[in-house]
Amino acid sequence: LRKMIWQVADFSGIRVITYAVMKNHFHLFVEVPEKSSEISDEELVRRFRVLYPQPTPWMPVKADVLAWHLRENTGEGQALRRSLIRRMGDVSELMKTLKQRFSMWFNRSRERFGPVWSDRFKSVLVEGDLDALRTVAAYIDLNAVRAGLVSDPKDYRFCGYAEAVAGSEVARAGLLILDRDLAGYRMMLFGSGSGDKLEKEAISREEALEVLDRGGKLPLPVLLRCRVRYLTEGKVLGSAEFVAEHLEREKALRKNPPVPKPMQG
Repeated sequence: LRKMIWQVADFSGIRVITYAVMKNHFHLFVEVPEKSSEISDEELVRRFRVLYPQPTPWMPVKADVLAWHLRENTGEGQALRRSLIRRMGDVSELMKTLKQRFSMWFNRSRERFGPVWSDRFKSVLVEGDLDALRTVAAYIDLNAVRAGLVSDPKDYRFCGYAEAVAGSEVARAGLLILDRDLAGYRMMLFGSGSGDKLEKEAISREEALEVLDRGGKLPLPVLLRCRVRYLTEGKVLGSAEFVAEHLEREKALRKNPPVPKPMQG
């Protein structure tokens, strides 16, 4: 789902500020641009390739074929352009595409059929004032803390802040709308998340003060752990050649075998 969020947002021209995927729901905080048809053919093909790297039964056209039609200004190319642009810069179209894609993957991977989502998504329009934006972002990134899953949002891997700390440039770019750096955003998170424990969990006053004392910066050992924690869910660690050699046997066993990926940071 997280991978699909980034893909569909990129296709739509919508910027993800942050997100949180919980056990039975997810939150997206996005910046939706003004609707525009002024998208170059090159950018249109790039976005198309992000969402449709391979033809599908629902979109049998290849990106190279789309590029040819646009270049030659054919009737089919212009019809495709109008159809694609209609789906961009629109939060309803983003959610429709995202939920449909996830439903198809979920049903196929579990050999089931039928609806996955129980209801239509709900949306709130947020004023572009910095305080309002920070409040909503903190609410989203602190979901796992309030649910009692972690005591620090950096430890919940399925949220925008944790992904940014782990080294994702695209996740970091979204949060930098809200503060000059991740340290500043972390100080804001702990300021927002601290308080008395009423019905849900909260960050303790002591934890909040410690973060503020550090200026929001993470100690180097902690930062390194955040960047390499995904190793526990990997298969092999080493040079690209070493990993490729040990993954060779997977090619015969899996349709889409894993590939070596460099560690960020």
